[in-house]
Amino acid sequence: MMTQEDVLNFVLNSDELPTLSAVASRLISITAEEDTTISDIASLISKDISLSTKILKVVNSSFYSFPQQIGTIHQAASILGTNAVRSLVLSFSFLKPDKQKKDGFDYATFWEKSLSEAVASRMLMTAVSADDTEEGFIAGLLQNLGILVLAKAFPDEYKKIDKAVADEEMERCEAEMKIIGADHTYIGSEVCRSWGFPAEIVEPLRYHHEPHKLPSKDAKLKLLCEVVCLSGIISRVYNAKKPDALVGLFKSQAKRRLHLTEKKLEDFLDRVHMEVEEIGKFFDIKIQNQKSIAEVLQIANAELSVLNLSYEQMNRSLVEKTVQLEMLTSELEKKNKLLERLANVDGLTEAYNHRYFQNFLDREINRSERNEYTLSVVMVDIDNFKKFNDMHGHQVGDYILKQFADVARSLLREYDLFARYGGEEFVLVLPETNAQEGEIVAEKFRSTLSEHAFTHERETYYITASFGVSDISPAKDKIDKNDVISQADSALYESKKKGRNRVTVYSTKKKWFGK
Repeated sequence: MMTQEDVLNFVLNSDELPTLSAVASRLISITAEEDTTISDIASLISKDISLSTKILKVVNSSFYSFPQQIGTIHQAASILGTNAVRSLVLSFSFLKPDKQKKDGFDYATFWEKSLSEAVASRMLMTAVSADDTEEGFIAGLLQNLGILVLAKAFPDEYKKIDKAVADEEMERCEAEMKIIGADHTYIGSEVCRSWGFPAEIVEPLRYHHEPHKLPSKDAKLKLLCEVVCLSGIISRVYNAKKPDALVGLFKSQAKRRLHLTEKKLEDFLDRVHMEVEEIGKFFDIKIQNQKSIAEVLQIANAELSVLNLSYEQMNRSLVEKTVQLEMLTSELEKKNKLLERLANVDGLTEAYNHRYFQNFLDREINRSERNEYTLSVVMVDIDNFKKFNDMHGHQVGDYILKQFADVARSLLREYDLFARYGGEEFVLVLPETNAQEGEIVAEKFRSTLSEHAFTHERETYYITASFGVSDISPAKDKIDKNDVISQADSALYESKKKGRNRVTVYSTKKKWFGK
């Protein structure tokens, strides 16, 4: 039998070894060079019209949910950054559903599983608030590259491996070592190393089954290995004989390794199948009727419950249809809630959007009129934000907007509304609150914000904001919704005119006062 090194040399010299596109290969090289600029990267990608079109399609999709339309590769590269662009190029180079040879290898299932693991890795990186979720995506996507390489280089032997895994329930790495002499973790990582891939991709491929064996103490590499390992566990649930055991293993490992809460894990398990189905569209991979983890578990439980019946009665399709009917109401409720959230919430800041603000204000004005209450509207504008974006870049600017929204929500009551009015302008609606009380709320917000340190990638930033406050008592005032918004906006303008970083209250007597 060949040694691991013999197998590696064989595949590296094999005509069946997958190849990177010219753009992907060159991109790996130049991103490793210190003097490479965003302009160099954009120019390289722009030479491939088909690749450029695919990247712009993904960048302008819900995969990123950017508030503005991205029109050029240079703009996309500037906003996304080097790692994200590299990940997209490698994803399109690797995922080729239109190029499937009829050699006995199940490419469709392989691409689908690879994408599922990439999406799961990205979601887990997001759940732990990691700085670069794109590295998680590409490491998850490529984790089983070695399987593809070995199956193409040793087609007959790999059919025996698949049979041993399916029939004898042998671990895949064990079967590969026994039949070929090298496993897919070693081959995949070494092939990527030969292509010049960075350690952030090579190491997770090598140790995604055994993160504890990673020789490096680098925290980022350790996180990537553990995230990719967990994505591999959850992807096996769909074809497992005992899916509940794998889900239990995933949850216990995620809690221990990533310190994720039960709530975050349940949210992940509820959403992962929808994310895979949605993101598959952007990479031209058709994933239809993707089951949720809960549905997989229910099918398994239903099959167990009929074990005492005759084999003729154990028709899987009937079981699945029964489960689908039971789950339909629950699934529709989840999807309706998701659609409602997408319609009402700003994708970047997770604040309510302008549409929801207008509807909320209409309802509150009607309620205030019935109960003879007063309500306040506070317009908020981050000071000099365009200059901030020009100086620090849109990625930092987007991070600041997200954190700004978090600060705002922490200061408001449960029934107050915080919404994004547009760009860097936000609005508060404070029910049962007059202008003087609204001024106190706004001043507390202004003071907290001016002292808040925004930390991003080891850099610290400080910002301020200007506020305009107005109120309305619908039962006795002769002004309407548009008037109170206009008055708050006028007060905001006065704050900016007087030097910014202050609160101004609109007065119907045309007297201005504030801090």
